[in-house]
Parts: sequence; structure tokens; C-alpha cells
Amino acid sequence: MSGPSTYIPKSGLEKWIDQRLPLPRLMHDTMQTFPTPRNLNIWYTFGGILTFCLGVQIITGIVLAMHYVANAGLAFDSVEKIMRDVNYGWLIRYIHANGASMFFLAVYIHMFRGLYYGSYKAPRELIWILGVLIYLLMMATAFFGYVLPWGQMSFWGATVITNLFSAIPVIGQHIATWLWGDFAVGDATLNRFFSLHYLLPFIIAAVVGLHIWALHVPGNNNPLGIDVKSPQDTLPFHPYYTVKDAFYLCLYVILFAAFVFYSPDFFGNPDNYQPANPLVTPPDIVPEWYLLPYYAMLRSVPNKLLGVLVMGLALVTLVLLPWLDTSRVRSLRFRPVMKQFFWVFAVDCVLLGYCGSQSVEAVAFGIPLVIVARLGTVYYLAYFWVLMPIIGLIETPKKLPASIAQSVLGDKAVAAAE
Repeated sequence: MSGPSTYIPKSGLEKWIDQRLPLPRLMHDTMQTFPTPRNLNIWYTFGGILTFCLGVQIITGIVLAMHYVANAGLAFDSVEKIMRDVNYGWLIRYIHANGASMFFLAVYIHMFRGLYYGSYKAPRELIWILGVLIYLLMMATAFFGYVLPWGQMSFWGATVITNLFSAIPVIGQHIATWLWGDFAVGDATLNRFFSLHYLLPFIIAAVVGLHIWALHVPGNNNPLGIDVKSPQDTLPFHPYYTVKDAFYLCLYVILFAAFVFYSPDFFGNPDNYQPANPLVTPPDIVPEWYLLPYYAMLRSVPNKLLGVLVMGLALVTLVLLPWLDTSRVRSLRFRPVMKQFFWVFAVDCVLLGYCGSQSVEAVAFGIPLVIVARLGTVYYLAYFWVLMPIIGLIETPKKLPASIAQSVLGDKAVAAAE
């Protein structure tokens, strides 16, 4: 926990502001002196990277919205105009388009780190749930944004995904019609999706604020998954972690820039460079790579309604995760059995993504990929609903260190400090 404030105003102006709107105190307590476990590793830098990605998406999105025309007859041409006629429009659009992929790459690393180190366990359940809410909002925002270029894949992706709602009994068709704003995907749909795509990033930013606020109540988890027990276990956030986060952010920006300048269409689909045509269906309709595992789950079930339910269950499961894990030990470093199943789970997610990227009839090594996707879906759900509850009860974990400081500094250094 952050504890009592240590902020002391250094000037009359700071004191005046602090008495009326204590923003300097808030920044000091949350960005400078906030006690942070001294054993955080590289995987804990992705929270800051994600904040950077969100800022990039909002800024570039606002600029693009100034030139984009949300009209089914003009949208595709307006994107081309941005690329060709707007000063540095090509750069802004490539940063925005690739920024979505870099955003999801960082959020997946962030989530898998949370899964491995047990960051979803008490007293951090609400932090995890808010993180899952951010993830769901990101998925919705990305889907709406994917439709805006109004190319072939945009149009047919919108048609396929919105039609999923029609599988819901009684109200499904009404929901689909409401999303379309008409009786089919068209101009009204594009206007609605543009409005939602512009609005949701600001809602994400608000939820991120809640996420950070909730984090500052119990404090950071750490790779050992043990609680802070003494001041020796922590370091001030600044300069120890601000410098570390800045270094890894620079490395991430270099990777980001490599895609923007050397392979800007790496994550794109060639079909989306053709104007939307309701009369011509692309050979394979696929979403962006970060949605492919769920797309594979959806297609692996022959019944449309059951497929939607399975995909929905896969997402709802993430919300219920804090109560599905029965182990008292947070970090998988000390859970040798569960750690093996975790790495199988990680491979399973990648495999589901690959299955989602291929056609329904695709075969690999003589095995239809739809069968592989079904097995992968079963393991995904079994990992949370079967393996986690059972292994948590029967597994004997390794012995935990006495403290964070002892594991980092050793017994002699801790004794000397005391």
C-alpha cells in the first residue's frame, strides 16, 4: 500500500494549489514515492507501455477523424486521400493501424504475466476485473475501427460478426438490426461504428484510471507472489522504475517503428485494399490477428448459437478467474504442476490463433484444423474450469521465501540493514 502522503509543497504556489486541488500531491505519491516491490522484472514494464500505446491511438485517431468521411460511398476514397494528400497522413495512418496490433501485443503479454504470477488473486481481484473490462473494450474498439476503411474485409467482417447476434433467441435479430441501423450492413452501420470507435478510447482511458487507482490500494504484485512485509521489500517508484520502464518503452517503440517504416502492411489483409462490394464475398473472411483465437472457437462449433455461447464463455471465464483458482500460492514459480499446464495453455492460445487464420477446410499433417480448434477450445475452458480448481487443491507448492528483500539481497544483507 502507498501509506500516508509524504508530499511537502516547496513554494507558496504549490501550497496554494495543494490546498485546493492536490494534483501535485497525487503525482508525487503515485509517480515518485509510491513503494514498489524491489524484485519486479521486465514483464512488469508493460503497464507503462500500454499507457503509451493508448495515448498514441487517441492522438492519431483524433487527427485521422479530421479527414475521414463516414459515408459508405466516400469512406474508402477518404482513406486513400489521407494516405496521398494529407501531410504525413500515410505516417499517421500507419502508426494508428499498426498501433492497434502493438497495443494488443502488449496487453496479451501483460495478461499472461498476470496469469503466471497470480496477479488476479486477493486482494487484487478488482484490478484484474477492470483489466478484463479494458480488454473487452479494446476488442470492441478494434472491431469498429477495422470496419472504417470500408474495404472488402471490413465490409464482410462487419457482416459476419454482427450476424452472430442474430443467433440469440428472441432478441438476436433486433440487436443485429439496431447495430446495422438498417436491415443490412451499410451507410448507417458505418456511421454508428465510426461514432463508437471514436468514443470508446476515451472510455478505455477512464477505466485505465480506475485500474491504476485500484492498483495503488494493495500495491503491485511481484514475481514471488508474496506480500510486502517491511520497508526493505520496496523501492520508490522514481527513479528506480521510471528509468527502467522508460528503457523498455524505448525498445518497444523501436519494434513499433520497424513495422511502421519497413513493413506497414504486415498485419493488414490484401482484400481490404479493394472497395467494399456486397456482391462479391472474399474467399476467406478473417478478423485481425488479435481476435483469431476467439474466431477459431466460434468456427469450431457447428451450431451458430453454441459457437457464440462458447466464445462468450471464454471471455466471461476471464472475469471469474480470481474465484476459479483455489491455490493459496500466487506465483507459478512455486507451483511445478500448474506451471506445466500454463505453458501448454500458452501454446494452445497460439495454436487457436493459427487455426482461426486458416480456412475452415484447412488440413495440417493430415488433421483437419477444425478438429484441432475444437480440442484447443476444450483445453482453454478446461484449464480454467477443471485444472485450476482441482490442481489448486491437490498440488504441493514449493517453499516460499521469507520476504522479498531476502530473496533479492540475501540473509546477510537483510540482517545488516536491520
